[in-house]
Amino acid sequence: MAILPIRKLPDPVLRQKAHRVRPTELNDSLRKLVDDMIETMHDAYGVGIAANQVGVTQQVCVIQLPGEDTARVLVNPQLVAKEGEREVIEGCLSIPGYRGTITRSNKIRVRALDIDGKPIRIHAEDDLLTQALEHEIGHLNGDLYIDHLVSKDAIWPVEEPSEDEESEPRSELESKETTSGSH
Repeated sequence: MAILPIRKLPDPVLRQKAHRVRPTELNDSLRKLVDDMIETMHDAYGVGIAANQVGVTQQVCVIQLPGEDTARVLVNPQLVAKEGEREVIEGCLSIPGYRGTITRSNKIRVRALDIDGKPIRIHAEDDLLTQALEHEIGHLNGDLYIDHLVSKDAIWPVEEPSEDEESEPRSELESKETTSGSH
């Protein structure tokens, strides 16, 4: 496994829509990419990472919430339904040093394939998984969290902890007071 360089804004790959993975591409090369993405995510203390964040324009992302033993691998993920709205605070490995208040859904349904090509269905509601799924699927569509700011002033710089201060994984996605609404 290898730690891959994380692409940072304004790298144009972050604004490209990733290509669907064909069945013939579900192979050892893709497994290596996924392993490298997981290692890169862990090294950066992230909750998720999309392939285009490491310069690969394939529809692949990985998500591992704090306390989980294994990462979820999603190939060709699609957000098939969403409901409601809530404000959350987010950051991104590709936009280091900033956080912003954005609008995300209360409930979502996602379908994808796992690394072996088996269908996955995920229903998530009002939690970090909901937020992470929308965030990473957004990346695969060339969308960044800054595109969803509640206002142009709803972003601020934050001081990133130094390596010696970093003792456990942190979430770049943080819930804020939930506000209900229909969407």
